[in-house]
Amino acid sequence: MRERIVAYFDTLAGAIRDSAVTDLSGQDIGLERGFEIVRGLAHKSHDRGNKLIFIGNGGSQGISSHLAIDFSKNGGLRALAFTDAAALTCLGNDLGYENVFAKQIEFHARAGDLLIAISSSGNSPNIINGVAAARSRGCPVVSFSGFKEDNRLRRLGDVNFYVCSPEYGFVEVAHLALCHAILDLDMGWTPGRASKKPELQKA
Repeated sequence: MRERIVAYFDTLAGAIRDSAVTDLSGQDIGLERGFEIVRGLAHKSHDRGNKLIFIGNGGSQGISSHLAIDFSKNGGLRALAFTDAAALTCLGNDLGYENVFAKQIEFHARAGDLLIAISSSGNSPNIINGVAAARSRGCPVVSFSGFKEDNRLRRLGDVNFYVCSPEYGFVEVAHLALCHAILDLDMGWTPGRASKKPELQKA
C-alpha cells in the first residue's frame, strides 16, 4: 500500500508540474508565462472596475466557488462564481442545462470581465457555450481542462491550462493547485516565506 500511495502522489505532482499551457493560437507558452498573463488579465480587469467570473460543473463548480472567494477576500480582486442554485435550476429547466452559464454571462458580464472556465473533460456543452457568450461580450478567457489532448475547451482560451490525465481526481486537484499557485504567487509567496496572511474574522 505504501508504494501505491507514494506512486499516487508522485503521479499527482507530475500532472501539476507538467501541465501544458498554450495561447489562443495553440502555441506552447509554459507555466511561467501562462501565470504572468493570467495575473495581468486579472489585475487589468479589476483595475478597470471589472470582475473575474468562474464557471464549472460538479467538482469544477466547487473549485469555481472556492477560488472566487479566495481571489476576492485574499487577493483583493473582484470575483464571483455562477453557482446560485435558483439560477442554475431555473435556467436549466427553462432553457436547457447547456445554457445555464451562457445566459448568466449574457445577464451579468460586460466587456473587460475575465472568464475562467474549468472543465475536467473540456467538452461540457454549457462551458463551451459560456465561453462563446463571454467572447460575444468582449471578455478574455482562461481555460483549465484535462482528459483528452484534443478537448474543445483547450483551444478556446487566451491562456489554456491542460492537465494530461484521464483521472478526475488528478485533473481536479491539479486545476485547484494551479489556480491557487497563480493567486499565492501574485500575493507574494516565495520559498521559505508565507504569502500575506489573511485577516481572521471571529464568527
